[in-house]
Amino acid sequence: MTSRFTELTVDCHDPERLAAFWCAVLDFEVIDRGEDKVEIGSWVPTVEAVRARQMPPTLVFIRVPEGKTAKNRLHLDVSPIDRSTDEEVERLLALGATTVDVGQGPGRSWVVMADPEGNEFDVLRTLAVPE
Repeated sequence: MTSRFTELTVDCHDPERLAAFWCAVLDFEVIDRGEDKVEIGSWVPTVEAVRARQMPPTLVFIRVPEGKTAKNRLHLDVSPIDRSTDEEVERLLALGATTVDVGQGPGRSWVVMADPEGNEFDVLRTLAVPE
């Protein structure tokens, strides 16, 4: 058997704040808390479920002392499912995200944003069903 992608870990200063932000973005829930860490996901992972099939990974936010110093080498892409890309960008701005320029240039079909601690992510095309 091969390995499974089970978690994506994000270093941060405030795990609770970032977990709350990403729960609101992705409609996830907190599934575990520990000292200096918060794990969120769309399901509660079990060893049996993970072994049986590939499941969506969880996000784990871990407190670290150092700050972010450069553009992320790994980032999340999100696609709105019930609104336009522009409407989703507005919603995310209201949640505390910012738009950022990482050299992507004008006229792109996606929007580069940053979470409240400056971690970049992209808002891609909408997956909403046209009316």
